[in-house]
Amino acid sequence: EQNWDNFSTNTLDDLLKKTDDPVFVNMTAAWCITCKVNDKIALSTDGSKALFKEKNIQYLKGDWTNQNPEITKYLNDFNRQGVPLYVYYGARNKETGERPKPIVLPQILTAGLVEDTITNNP
Repeated sequence: EQNWDNFSTNTLDDLLKKTDDPVFVNMTAAWCITCKVNDKIALSTDGSKALFKEKNIQYLKGDWTNQNPEITKYLNDFNRQGVPLYVYYGARNKETGERPKPIVLPQILTAGLVEDTITNNP
């Protein structure tokens, strides 16, 4: 069961502007071994999928296999030259209407690290 949508700048902008939900962005590529391992042990586990569903996290995945220019720009915005890149945007504060600054996760993930990031930065 796929629990993510394809990344596009427009989709991300819409989610950040029009919803209060947290957003998780995963930039990956078919040739990226680290990305595949992270996906298997940290992002596609039953526990992570349940957490994303419970917290109503909007999950976007960008495929940089063919060096998509839109994804390249997103990577550059975070001073990255390649994948993986994982960015978590916390939920909008209901009182102020503001979102916290995005959190860039490490390139090597564990399920616990993903859970801690989400739980400690709702």
